[in-house]
Amino acid sequence: MHGSRHKYGPDQWQFGDLRMPKENRSVPILVLIHGGFWRPQYGLDLMEPMASEFVRNGYATFNIEYRRSGQHGGGWPGTLDDMTSAVNYLTVLASTYPLDLNRVTLIGHSAGGQMALWMAGRHLLPKNQALNGARTMPLQRVVSLAGVVDLLAMWQIAHGQDPVEKFLGGPPTMWPDRYREASPINLLPTDTLTVLVHGTEDSRVPLAQSQNYWLKARTQNSPVTLKTLPGVDHFQLIDPHSAAWPTVMAAVTKRYPD
Repeated sequence: MHGSRHKYGPDQWQFGDLRMPKENRSVPILVLIHGGFWRPQYGLDLMEPMASEFVRNGYATFNIEYRRSGQHGGGWPGTLDDMTSAVNYLTVLASTYPLDLNRVTLIGHSAGGQMALWMAGRHLLPKNQALNGARTMPLQRVVSLAGVVDLLAMWQIAHGQDPVEKFLGGPPTMWPDRYREASPINLLPTDTLTVLVHGTEDSRVPLAQSQNYWLKARTQNSPVTLKTLPGVDHFQLIDPHSAAWPTVMAAVTKRYPD
């Protein structure tokens, strides 16, 4: 395997690390989106162990960085703009590397899960919303690992120095539209195969976040599967050596629905 860094935009944080498997053939591509509650002290290194493991299993990976809360251009709407730019940059990479753009999967952890699911549903935003746009890159699958899917509910938990408020620029009384339009649970139904994985012992993102998304998606006939892992915490989902890893790998590789 080998890796290379690529800029998908002019900012210092608009880049991603591409890893290719040894096989010189058209390969599926996983876009990895790290979490950290959109805060600058967390970066794409969180997903490095996953990237290496996926590459060993024959996948190409594009582990992306992005502008985060408090950084120039980060937060609303820049962080979400970066998601679109990074995913669309796959068309540029495919001109040099043997990537199968018909097999693109987004896999996000925590806040990265919010962004992955948001990408699948952003075309449902109001037509006059600047972040709305027809998908230029078809998505085969989205995998959310303990994703934050309802930002208003997450804000109500008052998680520490409230990262949701920093991400969206203020409380929901100030920016109700932002809370609504950044929450994947409000961007249903989608036609993208979606797999949610969440541990019962997650103390950072409540299991109810994934459960509520699954319930709403099912009522709207979205192709969604929820895998609940007993005894698993927040960070085990991105650890290839944890008991959760076979479920995470299956979320990427398995044909759904069961």
